[in-house]
Amino acid sequence: MNFESELHNGNFYIPECTKCLKVVWPPSEFCNHCFGEISLKKKAHKGKIIEFSRQDDMYFCLVEFDEEIKVMAKIPDTPEIGQTVKISKCGISNGNYFFQVI
Repeated sequence: MNFESELHNGNFYIPECTKCLKVVWPPSEFCNHCFGEISLKKKAHKGKIIEFSRQDDMYFCLVEFDEEIKVMAKIPDTPEIGQTVKISKCGISNGNYFFQVI
């Protein structure tokens, strides 16, 4: 199981080192702290909006998960700083990760 193949299938997992148990972000095959192997953990992902911007009728936000992981995501409604959101859709399109939150 690898991060990109799971993301391509619409699943968001958090990469974690099996040796030192640290979250590895950005995702990698090996831990950037101890070079241990990575396993993927599926959690109920609720995050907090820390920034947002608007382009035309679309809103984009920077969401922080587990105080370590930050992703840029689309959001369908007007966001607020500090708002709790969860990933509703994710994947890879044209080689780029994408996330949508609600």
